[in-house]
Amino acid sequence: MARAARRVREYRSGTFPNGMDYLTWGQGPKTLLFVQGGPGSFVPQGVLRGVFRREFAAYQEAGYAIWIVTRRRNMPESHTGADMAADYARLIAEEFGGRVDLVVAESFGGMIGQYLAARHPRSFGHIAMVVTAAELSAWGKDVDERMAAAVAAGDPGRAGTVLAEYLLPGPRTRWLRELLGPVVGRRVLDPAGCPAADILTEARAELAFDARAVLPLIRPPVLLLCGGRDAFFPRTVAEETARLIPDCTLIVYERWGHLRAGSSRRVPRDVLAFVRSR
Repeated sequence: MARAARRVREYRSGTFPNGMDYLTWGQGPKTLLFVQGGPGSFVPQGVLRGVFRREFAAYQEAGYAIWIVTRRRNMPESHTGADMAADYARLIAEEFGGRVDLVVAESFGGMIGQYLAARHPRSFGHIAMVVTAAELSAWGKDVDERMAAAVAAGDPGRAGTVLAEYLLPGPRTRWLRELLGPVVGRRVLDPAGCPAADILTEARAELAFDARAVLPLIRPPVLLLCGGRDAFFPRTVAEETARLIPDCTLIVYERWGHLRAGSSRRVPRDVLAFVRSR
């Protein structure tokens, strides 16, 4: 009980003056900023908070304080991935003394991370981009657009049904997605945690995203981790992304899809090895 109480007290959450929400824990001397996927960004609650705690345990043990920071609220409708990267860069300048030690940017967050690396390289010491690439697949755009619309409409059940397509794609498993969707939506998605307009803004930014022109401008070393069977960011696009970044280390988790690769315990191990090697 005492250990659990210490963990509860260790969590801190709030909102920065610029409207970006955060959850932080850990007392290490180094700072890790996690840029989560989307569309929509949320402060983890309930079961998800425990999931993140376990997934980030290796970073905490390596001396990092963990900061999960959402996109800012009430973004303009025209806000792009580049604009969101600028928001994070300003946050780092204003709240983190101008630099964080490590940025881990995942999925849509990794798309934002590509612009952060290209246009704001002094904002961080190291950057790892996880299950992301220069452009989302056509299938991924369709799925995320439908999920964003469901969350924005306040229908977590329908959003959960769409989210189940991440693991159970295709018409043959539609019945199972319809069965599991409401449960998944209620446990994982929080329609009250992010304004509907912001979810739709992120969806538009994701659909329009193509970073190929900016990737050659990236100067810091980049670690890119991808799944060999990722339907959102196909391996061919991830390999193209790595070729376009002047100094990029690409690691492919051969048999894994988007969720499996992104949540693997190999991710923090490979990220920390990359940091040590650089």
